[in-house]
Amino acid sequence: MSVAELPSNPKSTLVPLTRNQIRGFWASWGGWALDGMDSFIYALVLLPSLRELLPRSGIAPTKGNVGFYGGLLFALFLFGWGMAFLWGPIGDKFGRVRTLMLTIVWYSVFTFLSALVTGVWQLAVLRLLAGIGIGGEWAMGGTFVAEEWPEPRRLAGAGLMHTGYYVGTFFASLANYVIGSHFGWRTMFAVGGLPALLLAWVRHGVTEPERWRQKEGVVRSGKIWRPFSALFSNTLRRRTVLNSLYMLASICGLWAGTVYVPAAVTTLAEAAGKIGPPAARLASHAAMLVSCATILGCLVMPWLAEKAGRRGALGVYFALMLASIALTFGKVFYLGAAALPWFFVCLFFLGLGGANFAVYTLWLPEQYPTECRASAFAFSTSLARFAGAGITFLVGAGVERYGSLGAPVAMTSIAFAVGLLLVPFGAETRGECLPA
Repeated sequence: MSVAELPSNPKSTLVPLTRNQIRGFWASWGGWALDGMDSFIYALVLLPSLRELLPRSGIAPTKGNVGFYGGLLFALFLFGWGMAFLWGPIGDKFGRVRTLMLTIVWYSVFTFLSALVTGVWQLAVLRLLAGIGIGGEWAMGGTFVAEEWPEPRRLAGAGLMHTGYYVGTFFASLANYVIGSHFGWRTMFAVGGLPALLLAWVRHGVTEPERWRQKEGVVRSGKIWRPFSALFSNTLRRRTVLNSLYMLASICGLWAGTVYVPAAVTTLAEAAGKIGPPAARLASHAAMLVSCATILGCLVMPWLAEKAGRRGALGVYFALMLASIALTFGKVFYLGAAALPWFFVCLFFLGLGGANFAVYTLWLPEQYPTECRASAFAFSTSLARFAGAGITFLVGAGVERYGSLGAPVAMTSIAFAVGLLLVPFGAETRGECLPA
């Protein structure tokens, strides 16, 4: 079944998608898939890359140092992603499609260059720069789909759009299984930088959304930073602050939690006597399982968001993340020889909860007008990553102190408890049309 045949409700079959809507969707989806692939590659090659680069940088590759510098590099990557809020005003002023393709080229170049590094600090700088591009793609792609797809199908479009990220993580895991486990971590970075070249044909002929073109004269006449001031106007300030806080909870779970899944599975596999390629393959299996479960969660999201509302859907996913992170890393990780099979069972539910990000793809565009929509999306999804970078660094420091990643990662579940307390204060937009 093609995207054009996937309805969000029975009435949506009466609204066929145009060529621009379909092609633009695949450009957005493909860019988000490449985002997911790029983001997860480092998680997959964390151990082998640092074990090689730390000695070259004069640092002993102990378990504590790997945890500390792994957390530091994750934090720098998140800091770069936080800087991606700068793409928002560019997208509002110059168009969603132009900015979308620029972000994809940006992060692809710096990912490819990561394959050539000779020291840990070179890799740190390149991951920071790649993060700037990756953070901008989601905002541009999500905004394009929300504005371009017809209202009856916008709900399904948001859920489908967000599956791209996790299809990308699945392919990163598959590539690690087929390529990385045999040819090394540098090949993984090289592979991660190449697929963006395939998006050129998708971009050809895609035009800007009609909603943006109707406001083009307004957004191009003002200063480029004007959309940011609108985000903190009396009517939008509360929404902007709350959306950033929700995103902070999600970031803690993804970047301070689930990205450690490959490292955790590798640790458990080595403890069970599976060293080298067998451990790498198990880590890939685990990542693919999480990706498939999250894709399922994204497909369920439109239905859940209609039944329980946007706040209710986010609350369900937050509750899943709270329980699964605490159980998976706080309890199951320490079961010893019996841990590995139960760890995989828990990963399925961790993956389902990871679909909380899909709620933002639907919910954020519904809360802001066209002239500041891309800026709102970029700001809310990027600014929280600065705080997330600090928390991720603390997780890495905790791994160094405890000599284990289980307890430090389990503590990130606290963020979702706080998020659940804040969910009732969000703006419920179920049943409302996208603002003009």
